[in-house]
Amino acid sequence: LYLNWTEKELPERERTKHVHRLHPYLGKYIPQLVEIFLRKYFRPGDTVLDPFAGSGTTLVQANELGIHAIGYDISAFNVILMKAKTGRYDLSQVEDEIRDILARTESASRRTERQLALFEPAPQPPPETSSLYLREWFAPQALDELLTFRALIKDYAYQDLLKVILSRAARSARLVTHFDLDFPRKPQTEPYFCHKHRRICQPTTSALQFIRRYSLDTITRIRTFSQLRTDARVEIHHGNSAAVSVPSIDGVITSPPYVGLIDYHEQHRYAYELLELEDRRSEEIGAGAGGTAKKARAEYQAGIISVFNNICRSMKAGGRFIVVAGDSHDLYGDIAAALDVEVEAVVQRHVNRRTGRRSSEFYESVFIWRKK
Repeated sequence: LYLNWTEKELPERERTKHVHRLHPYLGKYIPQLVEIFLRKYFRPGDTVLDPFAGSGTTLVQANELGIHAIGYDISAFNVILMKAKTGRYDLSQVEDEIRDILARTESASRRTERQLALFEPAPQPPPETSSLYLREWFAPQALDELLTFRALIKDYAYQDLLKVILSRAARSARLVTHFDLDFPRKPQTEPYFCHKHRRICQPTTSALQFIRRYSLDTITRIRTFSQLRTDARVEIHHGNSAAVSVPSIDGVITSPPYVGLIDYHEQHRYAYELLELEDRRSEEIGAGAGGTAKKARAEYQAGIISVFNNICRSMKAGGRFIVVAGDSHDLYGDIAAALDVEVEAVVQRHVNRRTGRRSSEFYESVFIWRKK
């Protein structure tokens, strides 16, 4: 299998096609990788499971190919994102709702700006929040615009989609440097030299331009995917895949969290605070905060084994596990040995495109296991 695409062979616009870029997500695999294994091991009408469904890449690509898909994730935000990506929409209503909430948010913002300029009292107080995080990481105007949009979401049918637009805008509107949206350490409140733009940049004070940009972008992406999607079933569950009752499946394609690398709840902290979501970070496997020491690696292996053993009970004999993982600590040999599977192959893949300012060499392994 050739999986080491160059930038010329697989440009960014293809790796982030249609709904795959409804919202940025660290650590996700590209849809072309998933599609190769879906085509090789599954047929239309089969059911594929992703127990660490994340941003929903497996679910979206399976639907394109007419393959039923089931996804589990402990992250409440991930569940909203997956539902927004895979939902069935009345396209006219989607566009009407998005344009309407955008117009209402813009109108409220203009009214507030005029009143401030004329020193007039606002007819109603601006939205408030008890979240210290939001008050620290957003300028007052940006936060008011985000909270105004949030307050209006309840008036519409496609609320998950609007929540994703809001979250995407919030990510860009934070008081962070332009070159470090992925791992900001503290709010940026002063002008700074921007490594991305090679000049002095100012902290972001407004969210409205991002709300507008991502609203219009979302309409386009939903329309594009609607032309590709099939009637294949998509099930999305908010739960721990080690402890759920899994229906009958034909196989698994997944990319589990890497040990000690990313804190998935913290990655979307702005969304959890803004949307007031349930935080289940204590159930994350291999969370970055836990590090990579011997104890952390052992706990990671136990967690992954627990998930895969639970899935094995529902997988048909001969079904495949396709597991994409960065295994720099050589943990997956022992994981496979603890399961009722045969190791068919391990394919090494060179990931030669990185996000942000990370440019170091990186390899990941694709483990192909067959259920006995």
